[in-house]
Amino acid sequence: MSEEILRNYPELAAEGLPTVKQRLEISNKAVTQMAVEASLSCIKALGRPLSAVTHLVYVSSSEARFPGGDLHLALGLGLSPDVRRIMLSFTGCSGGVAGLRVAKDLAENNPGSRVLLATSETTIVGFRPPSASRPYDLVGAALFGDGAGAAILGVDPIPGVETALFELHSAAQQYLPGTEKTIDGRLTEEGINFRLGRELPQVIEDHVEAFCKKLMREGREGGEDAENNEMFWAVHPGGPAILSKVESRLELWPDKLNASRKALRDYGNASSNTIVYVLNYMVEESRKRREKGEKDCEWGLILAFGPGVTFEGILARNLVA
Repeated sequence: MSEEILRNYPELAAEGLPTVKQRLEISNKAVTQMAVEASLSCIKALGRPLSAVTHLVYVSSSEARFPGGDLHLALGLGLSPDVRRIMLSFTGCSGGVAGLRVAKDLAENNPGSRVLLATSETTIVGFRPPSASRPYDLVGAALFGDGAGAAILGVDPIPGVETALFELHSAAQQYLPGTEKTIDGRLTEEGINFRLGRELPQVIEDHVEAFCKKLMREGREGGEDAENNEMFWAVHPGGPAILSKVESRLELWPDKLNASRKALRDYGNASSNTIVYVLNYMVEESRKRREKGEKDCEWGLILAFGPGVTFEGILARNLVA
């Protein structure tokens, strides 16, 4: 949202007007543009040409159209017409880790493939003008942000060409029955009417420990017998209260969620994108420790929580440590 957008679309600042058409007109273009930029940056870092991308996983809760954003992204990047695409829509804050899980499965089951994961979100679809009767909206305006992220997944990196950052070992997803209204979004004529239940941080605290233990137990290697503070924790920063609840329940040292808190501070909760920022900060921290001769945690968990309430988790190995 910006002054320029409000000048071009003054109806967005008025109550009760049907503006979903205008919001999607802005958002559909913006999420593709951001996803293209993030993807090109990621592919450049990989050191391979665009033609190396065999699969595309695109995640967004900020658009509604068909053909979907996966096709528009493929066209914007100039990917081969033969690229195999999949789109995850309206997965919210858990979408980034869900995308990693899907891309991981594609890479493992298609030898030689390189899977581009792209996430892109904008808050324009849920923007509401300030109202004294809805002070809660100010929390959302302060917390949520726009952005895009990208990652490349594959097996057997090419020596001397590709540098692997993480190994995604095993993944899990779980929804919590009876909590489907805790994160609630409805597409209306005024855009997406979005509400977070006040009980969300407590719901996450009540279930996160059991979910993590199950993920580590099923993953076995590396994580099964590890103490929480002997692992790294890449947690989607849904908000300060959620991070504090996770830290408290898992009895984590304060520095364990540094990357998550830094991403929240710098970019806000950018929905599915944010886990990409967290992982990027984690790589930076690991490289700094390595330069100092310090050892970093090799194994850890990548976590996110979204509508459902849905837990997404990946047991991973930090290859930069």
